[in-house]
Amino acid sequence: MEAGSPRLGIVYEHPEWFAPLFAALDARGVPYDRIDVSAHRFDPAGAPPPWTLVLNRMSPSAHLREHEQAIVYAREFLRYLDEAGVETINGTDAFALETSKVSQLLLLRRLGLRAPRTRVINHASQAAGAADGLAFPVAVKPNIGGSGAGIQRFDRPEDLAAAAARGTLDLGIDRTALVQEFLPARDGHIVRVEVLDGRVLYAIKVFPKPGAFNLCPADICQTEAEAGLCPADLPKVALRVEACTPPAQVCRDVLTIARRARLDLVGVEYLVGERDGRTYYYDINSLSNFVSNAVDVVGFDPYGVLADYLAARLGILGPARPDRTAAAAV
Repeated sequence: MEAGSPRLGIVYEHPEWFAPLFAALDARGVPYDRIDVSAHRFDPAGAPPPWTLVLNRMSPSAHLREHEQAIVYAREFLRYLDEAGVETINGTDAFALETSKVSQLLLLRRLGLRAPRTRVINHASQAAGAADGLAFPVAVKPNIGGSGAGIQRFDRPEDLAAAAARGTLDLGIDRTALVQEFLPARDGHIVRVEVLDGRVLYAIKVFPKPGAFNLCPADICQTEAEAGLCPADLPKVALRVEACTPPAQVCRDVLTIARRARLDLVGVEYLVGERDGRTYYYDINSLSNFVSNAVDVVGFDPYGVLADYLAARLGILGPARPDRTAAAAV
């Protein structure tokens, strides 16, 4: 590659999730490097990074694939890119938000958006007391999770207290967890809204299989046998996944979340509570993948739209893509 020419780097860890993105970039002739942080190194005092632009797609569920070292390492690598002046999409701040469910809740609170009632603990002995005043069932969710890892549902206070006494609560890799009200979803589905570059890219309803998840539909949580899956795998573990058009107010809320969090690319999940009919936002995913079978589900290829966006950010001009028009219509 010629010196000074635009060059894209993609930070990732999962060995398969981003094959469609790589294929879309290859098809467009976009120059890029794969930066696999599951085993990587850098020299803070060495030559400047070679990339004009870096897209961060590092998943916090890496610990499910024995890549827990990549989580802290990615944080430091993104800081290095910041110090070097490399333009980064969903960089340091986005990664901090992705790896802290507490930070996500605080953002929702600042924006005045409704979320499930939650308490935060750092020791199992605090779980039962944290649940006082919450409506059961409740869920205990690791602060750093990813793909529903470690989430447990408890239908009665005594069940939660017993699990804490047995030492079977999973507080996650940072030993911080949320004790959160379980919210049954109206009509048995949640909605995930994907945003790219300040606009809604698409939205999907997800209908979990009865008994297939170890938590409520609000978290699209897999059983242990299904752990490590992301939205790319939802059609494999859900009863049904279908495209939808969220209410205008939801779209405004989701775009506000993206703007205030400075996220160019993000998926926000919400549900309408069965008990009260209100909208609850509960997860902000800045680093997960698109739904698989997207052309069948939403009618276009979001990877193509993302590849075009990256090419534009790099300053590489190309022919207009029909999938961009399809996305704009959502």
